[in-house]
Amino acid sequence: MKLSAVIPTLNEAENIERLVRRLLDCGNPDFQEVIVVDAGSTDETRSIAKAAGARVILAENKGRAPQMNEGAAAATGNILYFVHGDSLPPEDYYENIKTAVAAGSQIGGFRFVFDSDKAIFAFNNYITKFNKIFVRGGDQTMYVTRELFDKLGGFRSDFKIMEDYDFIERAQKVTDFKVIQNDVLVSARKYDTNSWARVQIANVIVFSMYRFGASQDRMVNTYKRLLDYR
Repeated sequence: MKLSAVIPTLNEAENIERLVRRLLDCGNPDFQEVIVVDAGSTDETRSIAKAAGARVILAENKGRAPQMNEGAAAATGNILYFVHGDSLPPEDYYENIKTAVAAGSQIGGFRFVFDSDKAIFAFNNYITKFNKIFVRGGDQTMYVTRELFDKLGGFRSDFKIMEDYDFIERAQKVTDFKVIQNDVLVSARKYDTNSWARVQIANVIVFSMYRFGASQDRMVNTYKRLLDYR
């Protein structure tokens, strides 16, 4: 198994070195590469990522979906592993994914825990152990075989939000999605900027809009109106 990690970024200087080094330090000679696809950061994201050992690409089109597609197009591995810039996979992530793929899994992700010891996050952490679409998302990272990714046509490049949910739902029409029972560490910065309740309300509203077929622009505008986040 040769794995290529793809990270879409925008102003992730604070987190990118730790993430790149974690991905590279998997202890497996078959590991392929870390590709950072940057949307034009105004901080030192690109230079830090390159110094840490990543291959850095300046995205032709901004947005997580097109950035991840560009990274996938440049990747040489037969397994693609998509990771958000503020997430940190477990130390044994590579072996976890290798074991899952060897058992026949074509796509999957992990549970997560927030990088906060506030008790209020315990529920969020707990529910990510279940294989339910409303608790999935890019924060938990996602691996997918190159074959399946190409078969599905990658992420919808016209999606500005909910691109991971759309991709998983399309994948689940042809195969099972596996939840690896190990934890990705996820930044709680969105909650620090807003509040736990405010973020939950925004998530429920936008997910419901997605379910009822709302337009991308309407969902993005609603999310921005409800939350102060990047």
